[in-house]
Order: sequence, then C-alpha cells, then structure tokens
Amino acid sequence: MLDEAGRAALFTEARTSNTFSPEPVTDETLRAVWDLAKWPPTAANTQPLRVVFVRTEAGKRRLLPLLSEGNRAKTEAAPAVAILAADLDFHEFVPRTFPARAEMKDSFEASGREGRAPMARFNSSLQAGYFLLAARAEGLATGPMAGFDADAVTAEFLPGGREQAILVVNLGHPGENPWFPRLPRLEEADVVRWA
Repeated sequence: MLDEAGRAALFTEARTSNTFSPEPVTDETLRAVWDLAKWPPTAANTQPLRVVFVRTEAGKRRLLPLLSEGNRAKTEAAPAVAILAADLDFHEFVPRTFPARAEMKDSFEASGREGRAPMARFNSSLQAGYFLLAARAEGLATGPMAGFDADAVTAEFLPGGREQAILVVNLGHPGENPWFPRLPRLEEADVVRWA
C-alpha cells in the first residue's frame, strides 16, 4: 500500500501544471516514465499506446501551431512534450503480447483498421492515464491537453495512417505559479452505487 506521500504525489496533491521551469528533463527520466507506464493492464494485453517525445526547438515549431492558442505558451516553456497516440495496427504485436491467444491477431486483422479503432482508442486512453501517473511517480509535473488539432498533429508527427494522436502532455518541473485553484470533485453519493 502506498503511504500518504505516495498517494499525494499521484492523486490527492497532484495538479495539472500550467507553467514550467527551465530545468531540463533527461532522456533517462522520460524512459523511466515509459518503463512504469507500460506495466498496468490493457484488454488482451494489446498495449496500443505509442509515444512521440518532442524536445527540440524544431519539433516544437512544428507542434505549436497545431495547438489551441491558449496552450502554446505553456507548451513552448515545457522541457518535454509527449504526443500520445493509438496504434490502429496494435494487433501485429499480439503473438508477442498475448502468446496464449496468438490467433487473435487474425481476427483483429480481418476487422480492419476501422474495426480495431475503438479498441485501440479505448486501451490507449487507459494507458494515457497510466502515463500521467508514471510521470508523476518520476517526479514530473504534467499538463495534459485535449486542445489541439488531432488530425493535424497526426499528419505532422505520425504520418501513414497507422497511429492517431489522442493526447498532448507537457512534462517538466513546475514553474512560477503553476497551479490554478483546486476545483471541486464529485462526492461518492453522486457517482457510486452498490448492488
């Protein structure tokens, strides 16, 4: 069981950062984030999440115009940005990721990309949540954003049709005044039922 410090770092005190310090994020840290994020479950262990780390000025120049205007300054300041994507051809890895049911590859193949897309999007979205927790566990502040042109980001960074961008996440260490006031959460009575 996590102690209170661990729970706070991952959940109760974790916040979306809106500013970032210039402190760099190393390749080793980014690899450590992925090394944690890869372990939690996905349906049939399909693991469709793919990650593009954008860290160079040239990469950011390509990305910034594709973001909503309100997201550009904080993304420009973030030491690293992760483009999270769903691999629509995740089935190609099924013989490695789920060897007990390797034949599932053939049924996924027969369904085509359109048929695989809902499973790819659901499971990569699940993995995106794990990715955010892994980044927090590695001591990074995160800034997940849906405010971007997903088709344009996909075309620019993931050409070929195999992968689709689902989320852009700023990564780094908090800058000056990084947090907006804490917003309320729904109560148990609003969301939990017992059967």
